[in-house]
Amino acid sequence: MLDKTEEKILQRIDAYREQIINFAEDIASHPEPGFEEIRTAQKTAECLRQLGYEVTEHLARTGVRGDSHPAEGPHLTIIGEMDAIGCKAHPVSDPVTGVAHACGHHAQMAAMIGCAAALADTEIQKELGGSLSFLAVPAEEYIDADKRVRLQKEGTEFCCGKSEMIRTGVFDDTDIVLTTHVHMVPVEEDFYLGNPACNGYSAERVTVRGKAAHGAIDPWNGVNALSITTSAIQMMGLMRETFREEDHVRLHNVIRKAGDVINSVPDEAVIETKVRAASLGKLEEITDMVNRAYDGAAYAFGGRIEREILQGYMPILPRTADAALMEAADDLKLTYRTVQRGDFNNACTDVGDLSHLFPVVNFTFKGFEGRLHGADFRITDPEKAYILPAKLLALTVYKLLRNAEKRQGRYVRTLPLSLTEKAIPTISGSRQTKIKHQEERQNKNGRHMFGIKKYQEVLF
Repeated sequence: MLDKTEEKILQRIDAYREQIINFAEDIASHPEPGFEEIRTAQKTAECLRQLGYEVTEHLARTGVRGDSHPAEGPHLTIIGEMDAIGCKAHPVSDPVTGVAHACGHHAQMAAMIGCAAALADTEIQKELGGSLSFLAVPAEEYIDADKRVRLQKEGTEFCCGKSEMIRTGVFDDTDIVLTTHVHMVPVEEDFYLGNPACNGYSAERVTVRGKAAHGAIDPWNGVNALSITTSAIQMMGLMRETFREEDHVRLHNVIRKAGDVINSVPDEAVIETKVRAASLGKLEEITDMVNRAYDGAAYAFGGRIEREILQGYMPILPRTADAALMEAADDLKLTYRTVQRGDFNNACTDVGDLSHLFPVVNFTFKGFEGRLHGADFRITDPEKAYILPAKLLALTVYKLLRNAEKRQGRYVRTLPLSLTEKAIPTISGSRQTKIKHQEERQNKNGRHMFGIKKYQEVLF
């Protein structure tokens, strides 16, 4: 049964319906790569300002945050992801960058803006026992190694937006995070409530050093870097029969360079390798296998290997559907299923990093056709993809903050605490660095956000 405030929330989203849809379609028509979402950020900032939020821009390069007036109680952060994915074959891909919103990020941005529109009403805000941030985040999708190097030279330490925002303190006042996405696992229902377990990943850029020689006159005097590369990749392929289904291992390679001219023995090859798995231990094990393949192939041909470890993502800690989320879905009469034990998403996301620091309230939704990250991906039902997710987000936020004191205690108790000090270095030391930055800030300003505090209690 909806109360008067909830009815008003839904009425406000209905009133903004056309603006929400236009916002989503505009972003879809102007896709931008990670950390380059300049136009998307400007449009988001403009919308949040018009709604009356206090706007901060240029967070982790292009991120935008809109804040409501501070209030006693938990601080909720509602997230939308701004970047597009490389997909040149998509009919609305950018002709220069080759990226397209084949990831559905424009839909979650629309849901975030719709939620912001609903909760901007001052009378509604008076009913909330806490405060809100609407956070447009850059760079969720994987960024190639060359771009990472350039970004690091420019001061961006981490390749993904949420990790960089953790590092720079954007989440320091956050208690609970709300996220959403189009369906990432096969679900018949329109909505999927909760956060299933999800792969983490590690990555590295490998440079294979050989020796150049004339391809016809004396190839025996050369060491073929491409031969080393293909041999290593073949070995990785043969390893796949040893991967257990329950570990959800995925192994990807892309050859960035393999020689310069066809009539010379290639003396250099550059490969990026990515390993996905359900646990940090399995990531470490498979990465060791991959490295042995490279080392063995190099030894066989007489070449050598140089490695650059790249930052990865943490596996998501699963979270069942929260009561407030299910209540909101029931009020909206949505068809949904909830996350069950054993549910798993083989993809990776930097939400995994957040899940080790905060309670993450998540759901996914229908309203699209085609393959995620594919050229045929498109939104087909704006109501299911834009409007209903906005309503579900807004009602959930209201229900969480309507009884803030009781709910805050529950969330503190259920905060996931799974990491160990031994596990932290597995993904290129990124977690250690993030914790270090957070600890330094906390020591400086004398306050602890409870999620980080709990995280530190486990680690130290």
